[in-house]
Amino acid sequence: MGLRSYIDKIKPNFEQGGKFAKFHSTFEAFETFLYTPNRVTSNGAHIRHYADMKRNMIYVLIALIPCFLFGTWNIGYQHYLSLGESVTFWQIIGYGLLKIIPIYLVSYIVGLAIEFTFAEIRHEEVNEGYFVTGFLIPLIMPADVPLWMLALAVAFAVIVGKEVFGGSGMNVVNPALLARAFLFFSYPSKMTGDSVWIAEKADAYSGATPLGIIFNGGSVSELPSLMDMFVGTIPGSIGETSKIAILIGALFLIVNGIVSLRIIISTFIGAIAMSLLISDVPFYYHLMMGGFMFGTFFMATDPVTAAQTNIGKWIYGFLVGAIAILIRVANPGYPEGMMLAILLLNVFAPLIDWCVVACNIRRRKKRWAAAERRIR
Repeated sequence: MGLRSYIDKIKPNFEQGGKFAKFHSTFEAFETFLYTPNRVTSNGAHIRHYADMKRNMIYVLIALIPCFLFGTWNIGYQHYLSLGESVTFWQIIGYGLLKIIPIYLVSYIVGLAIEFTFAEIRHEEVNEGYFVTGFLIPLIMPADVPLWMLALAVAFAVIVGKEVFGGSGMNVVNPALLARAFLFFSYPSKMTGDSVWIAEKADAYSGATPLGIIFNGGSVSELPSLMDMFVGTIPGSIGETSKIAILIGALFLIVNGIVSLRIIISTFIGAIAMSLLISDVPFYYHLMMGGFMFGTFFMATDPVTAAQTNIGKWIYGFLVGAIAILIRVANPGYPEGMMLAILLLNVFAPLIDWCVVACNIRRRKKRWAAAERRIR
């Protein structure tokens, strides 16, 4: 109650005519983050619904917490495993936090600074969308990513991926994936996916990620066990290794109706079909390797950049899964294909929806014409 009173007391300073009026968007962003806005519509028809953007964003953040927690533990576990040291659980967690907290600080400080700047320039409200984007970006990065590279990637993703299109809700591609794509094409040695991503590993330590083993001509027998890949005790991007953590978060989103089951199911169908068609690696290995699971549940289902029509969602998801496996198998320079598959289909999602709507209009016109002929 005291905080609410204090906010109401200083609020006039940030309104038009106040001495801090130029920071109105920044003040409003913090106020609406803490409390529900007290503004209501005064005219026109409108619908009241509990599923507003803030609720959906909070649910996605909750769903990502298992990936964050396991990723924090896995950073420390892989580090001490490479050194051959036996340490306690809390030492592992402590090391993981030491590495992951700076990554999150860079992600949010750089991203929110740009968001707030653009909001002030445009005299617009600060959207909640970046709270999810800023949480996602570190989870799809290697634990050893240099912070200055991450800052560049975040700035590029927010400015080019969002702000030039008008901000949250107007972006064509997923900003988090765009940050990873920026690093991949700008600094490929850090993002190829065939080297072991371990923070400060021992100099004598050698090995490869599952995708790296396949990329370098290895056989299925050389891969980690399916159980290790399912649990996530392998090197990889911070939040993408544990399929258990991903499924826990995905189940939470599905139960609450935040993500589209059509996209999820069709993505799996497309990946399995393409794996059976062109790959020597069993399809269930493809589902467990790399960022396929994480991309399917948390990236491909992004409601802003995915297809909107029901039939379009089936087409969109199927193509994401199929193209991801096609890139993995056919492109020797890039063993992980999920990122590029989603970004490509983000671009084509409006075209898919347009074709679906156009076909529906043509079918309706044919039905109307047939009905008119029968009446005559």
